[in-house]
Amino acid sequence: MQTDPNATTEERTAEASLRPARLSEYHGQPHIQEVLATAIGAARARGEVLGHQLFYGPPGLGKTTLSHIIANEMGAEVRITSGPILRTPNDLVGMIATLRAGDVFFIDEIHRLPMITEEVLYSVMEDFAIDVMVGKGSEKKSIRMPVPRITVVGATTRLGSVTEPLRDRFQIVHRLDYYDVQTLVRILHRSASTIHSTLDQYAAMEIAGRCRRTPRIANRLLMRCRDVAFMRQEPRESDAGAWVASNPAIRHEDVLQTMKMLRVDELGLEEMDREMMRAMLRDYNGGPVGLKTMAALIGEPVNTVEDAMEPYLMRMGLLARTPRGRELTEAGRAHIS
Repeated sequence: MQTDPNATTEERTAEASLRPARLSEYHGQPHIQEVLATAIGAARARGEVLGHQLFYGPPGLGKTTLSHIIANEMGAEVRITSGPILRTPNDLVGMIATLRAGDVFFIDEIHRLPMITEEVLYSVMEDFAIDVMVGKGSEKKSIRMPVPRITVVGATTRLGSVTEPLRDRFQIVHRLDYYDVQTLVRILHRSASTIHSTLDQYAAMEIAGRCRRTPRIANRLLMRCRDVAFMRQEPRESDAGAWVASNPAIRHEDVLQTMKMLRVDELGLEEMDREMMRAMLRDYNGGPVGLKTMAALIGEPVNTVEDAMEPYLMRMGLLARTPRGRELTEAGRAHIS
C-alpha cells in the first residue's frame, strides 16, 4: 500500500488524527527520540530556537509526524510545504512572511527544491534574513530584510540528492529506518484506541507483519480492517429508529479478510509488487533489469519504484541491486513461483 497522492480529505484527516503529538507518545526510532529530546530540552532551557533538522528515509516512517512533534514540544506552530511548490524565491518569501519567531517550517521532498530557491533558503537558515531586489533598471538594488528566527525541518527520501551546501546547513541529520513488528503492534493498539476500536493481539500482529514495516501503511490497513469489522456487526436500533452499529472489535479473521480483499500477502507485497517481480522473471529471467525498465513493466513512475517499492523488496531479501541492474534473489523467485 504505497503513499497515495490522491488520498481523500477524509483519509488525510484520519491519518492526521492518529499522529502522536508528543515525543512521549511516539513509538519507534529510539535513537532519534533521544537526540531530539536532548536538543529540544536544551533549546527550551536556553530560551533559543531549535536548530535546523533534516530527516531522511523511506516514505511513511514519520518525518512529517516528527515535524509536528517538534513544533508541539517547542510550543510553536508548524507550516508545511514541499520542494516542488517553492518554485521561485518569491514563493519562499511569501511563506516565510507568515511565520513567527520559533515556528517550524517543514519542507517535504527538500531534494526537489529548485536551486534558485535553495540559495535564498541558505540566508534564511544561517542569517535569518532574505536578500530581495527592489527598484528597476539602473536603480535596481539588493536589500537585506530580516526574517523570524525559525526552525527549518527538511524531509527527503533521497539524501544523496540533497546538495552538500544545503545538507551542511542542518545542525542534525536523522536517518529513519523501518520499524520492528513489536513497535508496530504498540502503534496499532494506540491507533485503535484513538479511533475508539479494540484490536486483539493476533490481529495486531497480522497487520504489523503485512504493513511493510511502515506506520503509515499500518494505520491505513487498520482503517480498512475496521471497515470490514464494522460491516460484520449486527446492527442495533437507535432511539430515533435508525439502524446503527457501534465501533467494532477488530478480530484476526477481520484482518485476514481485509488482506485478501486488498490482495496484500503475508510479506506485505501488493499486486503491483508481485506483477513487477513476475515480469522480471518472465521477460528477463529475473534480471539484471534497469530501473527504468522495471518502472515500465508496471506502468509506474521511476520514483515510485525507487522510493516506495525497491527499498522494502531489498530489505526483505527479495531483490538485489547489482552493478548491471536489479535482480530477483532466490527468495524473490520462490515467493512468486
